[in-house]
Amino acid sequence: MAPTNTLPPPTPSFLKLTFPAKGVVLVRMDRPKDLNAMSTAGQWEMDSVWKWFDQEDTLSVAIITGTGRAFSAGADLKEWNNSMSDDADPKARMGNAPAFKPLSRRLGKKPVIAAVNGLAMGGGTEFIVNCDLVVAADDAYFGLPEVRRGIAAIGGALPRLIRTIGLQRASEFALTGRNVTAQEMYQWGVVNKVVPKERVVDEAVKLAEAIAKNSPDAIICTRAGLRQGWETASVERAVEWTLEKEFAELQRGENIIEGLKAFAEKREPQWKASRL
Repeated sequence: MAPTNTLPPPTPSFLKLTFPAKGVVLVRMDRPKDLNAMSTAGQWEMDSVWKWFDQEDTLSVAIITGTGRAFSAGADLKEWNNSMSDDADPKARMGNAPAFKPLSRRLGKKPVIAAVNGLAMGGGTEFIVNCDLVVAADDAYFGLPEVRRGIAAIGGALPRLIRTIGLQRASEFALTGRNVTAQEMYQWGVVNKVVPKERVVDEAVKLAEAIAKNSPDAIICTRAGLRQGWETASVERAVEWTLEKEFAELQRGENIIEGLKAFAEKREPQWKASRL
């Protein structure tokens, strides 16, 4: 069920797009021989896809997963090593590239669900930390091994991990570089569900469908409220920001009228595409 209403979907080479349910796009990292490691070009592909997703008003939820035995091994360390040569422009070094900003530092306006089908190392884990929901295969594992390679996890996960799991757990995870199981990540609150590997995408689609059936305006507004509370220091100021922007726009839209009217008339609402 491909989008039909606004921009055509990007046609990237690293990412493959499918549409498993109404309002849902499945984004699959498809570089299995390299454990879905992300090159600089792959980062820019990701950036293009998320921008398109937020602008495509027939879509409400995205799922990110990987092909093969890995979710993502993170940065392409071979490319990073080559970018460190003496004759390379220092500004072109991979560490000075987008640094996984397209997902691990993405703000965006619509939710993304991680369907972690296998190992998630470095930038792969950084993606997951910033996703809105996470479904993990029971044999998946996670790690920030950057300290063992002389680099650092600079894609945005470190401060976000502290807010999710606390300073001491985050310090153990990031400073030792050890691998962490899906079950441990579930206990820490990073993962929502742990399921058999063959069901990980299906479970993510179920969650996506449960979200996508709701008002597109309300999804965007609710996510904004959650994100403001996570990203900002003051809880009350986060509420104010959401009221002043997203909720004010929601109040001016058609979906709030339709939702309340459908409730009063005891019928299912017929949502319009979001204009938020």
